[in-house]
Amino acid sequence: MKLLVTGGAGFIGSNFIHYLLAKYPDDEIINFDKLTYAGNLDNLADLEGNLRYKFYKGDICDAVAVEKALGLADQVEAIVNFAAETHVDRSILSAGGFVQTDVLGTYTLLEAVKKFKIKRYVQISTDEIYGSIEQGSFTEESPLKPNSPYSASKAGGDLLVRSYFKTYGLPVIITRSSNNYGPYHYPEKIIPLFITNAIQGKKLPLYGDGKNVRDWLYVKDNCQGIDAVLRRGKEGEIYNIGGESERQNIEITRIILEELGQSSDLIEFVKDRPGHDRRYSIDCSKIKKLGWQPETKFEDGLKKTVRWFESNQEWWKKIKEKQKEFQKFYNEWYQR
Repeated sequence: MKLLVTGGAGFIGSNFIHYLLAKYPDDEIINFDKLTYAGNLDNLADLEGNLRYKFYKGDICDAVAVEKALGLADQVEAIVNFAAETHVDRSILSAGGFVQTDVLGTYTLLEAVKKFKIKRYVQISTDEIYGSIEQGSFTEESPLKPNSPYSASKAGGDLLVRSYFKTYGLPVIITRSSNNYGPYHYPEKIIPLFITNAIQGKKLPLYGDGKNVRDWLYVKDNCQGIDAVLRRGKEGEIYNIGGESERQNIEITRIILEELGQSSDLIEFVKDRPGHDRRYSIDCSKIKKLGWQPETKFEDGLKKTVRWFESNQEWWKKIKEKQKEFQKFYNEWYQR
């Protein structure tokens, strides 16, 4: 299969590219990425010289660039769209870029699918668009109730995808995964941030009372789920991909500290962020009918992730050095 993977230099996208190239010897991939702050070609350095892999720098909002990237292969059969602005804190500070990329960018890709008669388009989305749930789990039929500019922009993109299926009959599918973790995770999200801070002996800033609940999915398991949807999913459908591993943030924090032999004195409770969802939970029984299920137990996956960050300090230290200015600005703004 020949694929255009957008946002392939990011966390999940780069893991997906590695997964496909390792599993399918005939697959060819064009990685189309704008290389914003979270896009990192170091994630894919081992693929340099691989004849089945090409990189093209571009913005999914730029129709001309998208068409040029599609022209790098004889006939691209599928587009998998990971490209997105994703960090809730950044969306609270400045929402415009999220609307631009997550909505307008999705529109641009859908137009390309229509023009080039792409056989399959997979939109990578998030469980956050359902909002918070006290009990039970969201299904694919649950109403969308996003509570942050980030999740609202992702919901907007999903609705566009649905409309292009209903109106134009495009071969589109949506996946909505729970929180991912694993190698190459950009160190602004809770797990990689807390691992790297703990390694450096720095404070771990935990929002509110630390009892917010997330369902955690090891990134390779998500890649397997997306692959199942790409090859066996039904057009026009939505598939939740969950890890079935719900944990409070405070639990995760304590496991990380224990794994690294650090004291709980590093935990620093900070002011909760606006619109902070209390609990996410999704029912992923639908995708299990495609033969998929999560394979990685959370504790095992978290230990592997801790070991990866311990062994790849040069990778994340460069990122955190660049991140300092934004973090300082955000903290000053947030405490006002």
